[in-house]
Amino acid sequence: MDVYEAIKKRRDIRSSFKKEPIPDEVLSKILLAAHLAPSVGYSQPWNFILIYSEDTRRRILEEVMRQREVFKNKLEGERKELFSNIKIEGILDTPLNIAITCDPSRFGPNVLGRHTMPETCEFSTVLGIENMWLAARSEGIGIGWVSFMDKETIKRILGIPENVKLIAYLCIGYVTSFPEKPELEEKGWGNRLRLSDLVYVDKWGEGVKEDLRKSLDNVKI
Repeated sequence: MDVYEAIKKRRDIRSSFKKEPIPDEVLSKILLAAHLAPSVGYSQPWNFILIYSEDTRRRILEEVMRQREVFKNKLEGERKELFSNIKIEGILDTPLNIAITCDPSRFGPNVLGRHTMPETCEFSTVLGIENMWLAARSEGIGIGWVSFMDKETIKRILGIPENVKLIAYLCIGYVTSFPEKPELEEKGWGNRLRLSDLVYVDKWGEGVKEDLRKSLDNVKI
């Protein structure tokens, strides 16, 4: 799959997963794609916890559903009703969950490039996640990022050391189909913003010239 096609067709998947296991060689390729991501100071701060245990995943799911209710109770009216019909996870629907962490202590306290921006350690890990997501899509595999969770609770369940940061919890598996549009757009939760409204020139708020605006509004990949 062409990289632009993978970007365009990538989706955050929460349903339509199949129980079909991911072959080791395919999983290894997807993890390698993540491991080949750029990292500040070549620090490679990531680790990948492969979670097959149904018991562990049920404990994770309990925390996710608790946090879902907390968020739901903050909503009102149509938004609350709409959210009630949105599935937020595929924790037990997939053959595998993956937790991805960031170890800011790897290679010591003075990592090249992090002196003024220590958060680039976490940014590096997120770049690895995007690599993984695109590689998975090219293999016909869906990924759903679950964020309804208290990170410290999940760290305790997974035995993650105190100094290591939990960055992402992913559900991963083959799917029956990929939606044409992002699910939240299909469900009416939101729409993609117009690119030309998000691009400035030289300083904040300075819009682009008309020719570039037209190009940004009409570009296709």
